[in-house]
Amino acid sequence: MKITEIYCSIQGETQYAGLPCTLVRTTGCDLRCGYCDSAFAFHGGRDMTLDDIAHEVARLGAPLVLLTGGEPMLQREMPALAARLLAAGYQVMIETSGAHALDALPAEVVRIVDVKTPASGESHRMRWELLEKLRPRDAVKFVLADEPDYAWAREVIREHGLAGRTEVLLSPVHGRLDPQTLVAWMLRDRLAARLNLQLHKYVWSPEARGV
Repeated sequence: MKITEIYCSIQGETQYAGLPCTLVRTTGCDLRCGYCDSAFAFHGGRDMTLDDIAHEVARLGAPLVLLTGGEPMLQREMPALAARLLAAGYQVMIETSGAHALDALPAEVVRIVDVKTPASGESHRMRWELLEKLRPRDAVKFVLADEPDYAWAREVIREHGLAGRTEVLLSPVHGRLDPQTLVAWMLRDRLAARLNLQLHKYVWSPEARGV
C-alpha cells in the first residue's frame, strides 16, 4: 500500500473527536476539492506492506485507528488492512469521500462519509446510495464553506432522512466560515446535526503536520 504517514494523536473530528487515535493516511486521491487541507497526500508516500502498517499501529498503541487519506478506498488492500486491524482488537474507522463503494469493507468498520458540497467542486461525484446504508454508529460529514453550502446540506439531510438514522456532522471550512455563524444557522433551523470542528487545528497550528 502507498502510505503518506502514520502517527498517533487525538481524533480531530467526527463523533470520536478528542480520543487518542492512530491515523493511517494513504497516498492518492481522485478528487480535487476546493477546500482540501490534505493535498500533501495526493502524491509521494512510501510503499508499506500490511505487516509494516500493522506493526507501526501496534507500536503507537492507540486502541482507535482512523484510515484516511487522500482517499483510502483507492488502495485495493484497504479491506484486508481493516480486517487485520479489527482482528487485532482495534476499533477501526474510515473517512472516505463518498465517491467509492464501501461494500468490501468489514461490517465492523465505522464509516465516515464526506458528502462533497457545491463549494468543493466535486459534488457530482457523490454516490448517493451510500447514504442509505449508513448505520447509527456511522456518520455523514458536510464540509461547509458558506451559506449556500449549508442550505444544500440541510436539504440533503432532509431528503435522505439522515437525522436520527446516523450521525450528522457539519464542519465549517477552517478560516473561511466562522463556526459562530454556522451555529447560528443550525439553531435558527433547529437542525438535528452536530457541529464538527477540527480540534487539531485549535490545539496545534492549522498548518501542523503529524498531529
